[in-house]
Amino acid sequence: MLGHLKSGISRRMALAGGIALAALIAQDAQARSVEDTKASGTIRIGIQGDNCPWGCINSSGAADGYDSDMGKAFANYLGVKAEFVPLAVANRIPALTTDKVDVLFATMGMTAERAKSIQYSQPYAANQMSVVGPVDMDLSAPEKLAGHVFGVPRAASQDTALTAVAPSGTEIRRFDDDAATIQALLSGQVEAVGGNQFYINRIETAAPGKYKVQLPLVEHYNGVGTRLGEQDWNQTVNAFLDEFMKSPEYKAIYNKWMNMDPPKYPATMEGISYSVQK
Repeated sequence: MLGHLKSGISRRMALAGGIALAALIAQDAQARSVEDTKASGTIRIGIQGDNCPWGCINSSGAADGYDSDMGKAFANYLGVKAEFVPLAVANRIPALTTDKVDVLFATMGMTAERAKSIQYSQPYAANQMSVVGPVDMDLSAPEKLAGHVFGVPRAASQDTALTAVAPSGTEIRRFDDDAATIQALLSGQVEAVGGNQFYINRIETAAPGKYKVQLPLVEHYNGVGTRLGEQDWNQTVNAFLDEFMKSPEYKAIYNKWMNMDPPKYPATMEGISYSVQK
C-alpha cells in the first residue's frame, strides 16, 4: 500500500511539474514581440509614477518627465501609440518579466547585478546618486554614516550604492518608491536619504534651507530595459537610440528635464552588455 501511495504522489508531482513547466512556457510565449506590438498599434511602456523629472504622472493624470518624452519618441519611431504603465521602483523588473509592459523607460540605473535579470540598451541618461541630509549634520564621508538612519527606495540604484559604503552601525530603511522615501525624511522617520540628482530640488521645495547634498555616491547611467534574450526588442531600441540621440529633439528633451546638455556615454560598461549576446 505504501508503494502505491508513493507511486501516486510521484505521479501527482510529475503532473504538477508538467503543468508548471507548461505554464512557464505559455507565459514566455505570451511575451509580445516588436511585430506583435506594431500590429496591435500600442506599445506598453513602464515608467516610474512618482519621480519627476525622470518619470511621473502629472496632475492631469498623464505621463510626464524625461522618460515619458523618450518613450513617446520611441513609440513614434515604431509608428504606434504609447501606453504608459506607472510602476514603483521594486515593481519595474517584475512588470517586464511577466509581460505587463513591453519595455522599461523607468530610470533603470545600469548595474551588473540587474543585467542578470534584464537586457539593457546603450545608455541614454546619466544620474548622480548622493546622500542628502540636514545642513547641520556632517555626513560628508562614509565613516560618518555610522549611527544614523537613512532611507532609500527599495532595490533602487541608491540602495545598492549606499549599502556598499555604509559602515557597521548604519541603519538603512527601505521604502516602496522615491515619494515614500522623501516623505520619510520630511516626517522624521529617517535622518537622511540616498537619492538621485533631483532629490535635493524636491526636498528644498518642501523644506527650504534644511537639507543639502552631503556625500556623492556614484554616477549611474540609465538604459532601456527589455527581456533577456529578446533580440528583436534590444536591436530595435538600440537602433532608435542610435538615430534619435543624434537629433536636436533629443538634446532639447535632455535640456528641458535635466537642465544640462547630454553627457558623453561610456562605450562599454563592466559586467553589462548593451546588446543580446548570441
